[in-house]
Amino acid sequence: MRREATLRGKAAPGVLAHDVVGDPRAPRTALFLHGIFGSRGNWMGFARRFVERASGFRAVVVDLRNHGDSHGFAPPHDLEACANDLRALPPLSLGANGAGARAPLDVVVGHSFGGKVALTIAAEPPAGLRSAWILDAAPGPRDVGAGGRGEIDVVIQAIEALELPIAGRRELVEALRSRGLSEPIAKWMTTNLRPVEGGFAWRFDLAACREMLGHFARADLWPVIEREHGLDLHVVRAGRGARFSDDDVRRLAADEEDGCVRAHVMPDAGHWLHTEDPEGLLALFVSHLEAARAR
Repeated sequence: MRREATLRGKAAPGVLAHDVVGDPRAPRTALFLHGIFGSRGNWMGFARRFVERASGFRAVVVDLRNHGDSHGFAPPHDLEACANDLRALPPLSLGANGAGARAPLDVVVGHSFGGKVALTIAAEPPAGLRSAWILDAAPGPRDVGAGGRGEIDVVIQAIEALELPIAGRRELVEALRSRGLSEPIAKWMTTNLRPVEGGFAWRFDLAACREMLGHFARADLWPVIEREHGLDLHVVRAGRGARFSDDDVRRLAADEEDGCVRAHVMPDAGHWLHTEDPEGLLALFVSHLEAARAR
């Protein structure tokens, strides 16, 4: 019988906080990456389902730099720095922390900001990496965080307007709703609180996150998709999302015809597709993993 566990990784300064889900001695590893202002907890429930359905896999979920419990990282705070943090992550060689045997990174999955981090890893894939999944992150530049009225702009402006510490989660939801955030996003932001004297403060470093978001917005990673990379590369769009322009969709379709990438659409999901339609996403993953194994 496979031993199921969640192994808590230490969060020393400059080392990513992480959890290993499933059998620590499983021969294959899937790495899950959250988006900006997120944390490894965003993926925990999905990771547990994944290791139950994907034979031979364990899952590693992380807090990217300046998020959750991952702090003490030197600038610059950009996509390449995030990718280098992951390349040095101890659980990808579990003997480093005494938790189990080495297992190569087989699959990397990134949502939103994490999607571009996954593409950055795919640009120089480690030995053993077979596939990368980019979830609702358009590969090209986009206009975010520049004082506009896009979704991320509204989130940043609402966060900056708050006075911290705040009394509690209910008060945070009310404050964010009054500043234009939807209730689901406001409730999601409560997962980013940590207790401090006088109430709660953010678990992320806002200034560093703004730097990360700026680099994310400027980065053009279409060349990673459109060159020979030797990976089974997938881009998944949210059917009810707005992260891909019409030009992005056309370019993605052309690249799929050329055999560079496999494009998918989850018609009933919004941007947070791994929480809005986890079963649909899990079925998509497992079907392609099984097909790849059969090949």
